[in-house]
Amino acid sequence: MRINEEFVFEDKNGKVYEYTLRNDKNIEVKILNLGGIITGIYVPDRNGILENIVVGWKNYKDYTWDSGYTGALVGRTAGRIADGKITINKENFQLSKNSGNNTLHGGNIGFNKKLWNVTKYNDQDEVGLILESVSKDGEEGYPGNVILKVKYSLNNNNELSIEYYGTSDKDTLLNMTNHSYFNLSGNLKRSVLDEFLTIKSNKFAAITEDGALSGKLIDVNGTEFDFNYPKEIGKDINGEHNQLKLGNGYDHPWSLEKNNNVKVRLEDKESGRSMEVYTDREAVVVYTTNYPEDNKELYSGGFLKKNYAICFETQGMPIGKNETFLDGSILRKGEEYKAKTIFKFTN
Repeated sequence: MRINEEFVFEDKNGKVYEYTLRNDKNIEVKILNLGGIITGIYVPDRNGILENIVVGWKNYKDYTWDSGYTGALVGRTAGRIADGKITINKENFQLSKNSGNNTLHGGNIGFNKKLWNVTKYNDQDEVGLILESVSKDGEEGYPGNVILKVKYSLNNNNELSIEYYGTSDKDTLLNMTNHSYFNLSGNLKRSVLDEFLTIKSNKFAAITEDGALSGKLIDVNGTEFDFNYPKEIGKDINGEHNQLKLGNGYDHPWSLEKNNNVKVRLEDKESGRSMEVYTDREAVVVYTTNYPEDNKELYSGGFLKKNYAICFETQGMPIGKNETFLDGSILRKGEEYKAKTIFKFTN
């Protein structure tokens, strides 16, 4: 297993480097110190052809103004916070609004725009990075100084693990995720609508017209949102369910059971690639690239098209109207926030 470091450009905050993690099975993961952004995950198909299975931009400077959070660490809180207001210990906090009347993915300057301090490591079992930063009291309206650590690791079982840690000197919110856009066809050759998706969940969270959660959970049984058994992503995406029309496709959290089983599985029959997602989070937000970033050139050429990628944002349930699900995002002073998600690749 190996790890390489390469300078890519310098922005106003400092020098941006790309780190390449390689295991002994010909899997590569490329990560920036800017926003912890995953720029590439290279996985062989059934014929051994190595291709990128995530969205990435040809010009690395485009990541500095990317409104799609492509490949990035997201925080302090992933997803939308309805109306951009929260109450902690009976004290009201007004957060930055960057998505209509809502706060999205941490606000105007979230974790995706931070230049993280990086420590590389390479041991017998895995190769990885430890990213560290601080989110200061009042940043984007959030209380508390939060010390952050995120660990990326790749092993010879073809597992990419992301572990999140945080402590605060005040009661605050912390609910982190990674926002990679997957397409198992390789180099974005086809849309994801023919890829097979499984989500082990019996309920999903309803959204309102502005994309925030209403606070209501809906049973997936008998709906277009039932992925308990493998189903083509495109089979029901244009169905009549009002929630699909509100999201212009899937852009919803599914509620997950806490166990060690596979929570999500994605499979591309043509390439032979598949991916399993394990997580200790209570929800996964699935987004089918309903509003693609079409103003940046892809690493593979051309521009991103609708439904050409899918996100699996493992996280606590986003905060909905009337502060529903708020408790799941609260980090108490002196306690440690810990979360882990594993992406396992096969071919």
